[in-house]
Amino acid sequence: MSQSLFKPSHYYQSACLFEAALSGVALVLAWLADINPFAQLHFAEMALVYGFFGTIPLFLMFLGLEHLQKPSVQDIKKLLMNSLGAALHRYHWSDLLLLAVIAGFSEELLFRGVIQPWMESAWGMSPGLLVSNLLFGLVHAVTPLYAVLATLVGLYLSLSLDYGGERNLLTPIIIHSLYDFLAFVALMRLYRNSLQTS
Repeated sequence: MSQSLFKPSHYYQSACLFEAALSGVALVLAWLADINPFAQLHFAEMALVYGFFGTIPLFLMFLGLEHLQKPSVQDIKKLLMNSLGAALHRYHWSDLLLLAVIAGFSEELLFRGVIQPWMESAWGMSPGLLVSNLLFGLVHAVTPLYAVLATLVGLYLSLSLDYGGERNLLTPIIIHSLYDFLAFVALMRLYRNSLQTS
């Protein structure tokens, strides 16, 4: 694995640019909806704590699914291995961390910072929560099961937004970013191990 920091390939660079572009989409939608996407984003020590510990259940779910032998779960594993694993296995952990942070920030800004409050203001808290996360699941619908899992993860992230009694976008950003980073590292190691045993 390369020891240089932030050394992109075409795939890696494209992934970073695509995820970063979601922040632009968030800003455009926020302007259309007259929403400040950063209104609920502020530094708080407890948000860091909630974010760190809130990542643990998601990553345990990831590890548990990895060992399930159900065909639908194995289809997801093969898809992730053949796409993300194959593309990212050569990179330094800092490259994976950068991609994870970009993805976590941009996706949370879009879905929890703009779409969820937009839907909540239009239809109320519960419908807004549900609709925004159905959309989150749909954009991750690489397989039917993956769409369901992404919707559930989205609901979890939305609930973390209000954990502790004060809405703070920093909490789901940390959970999303840290989870993506751990998942990237796990997929990278699985793919490298598969190359050694093949």
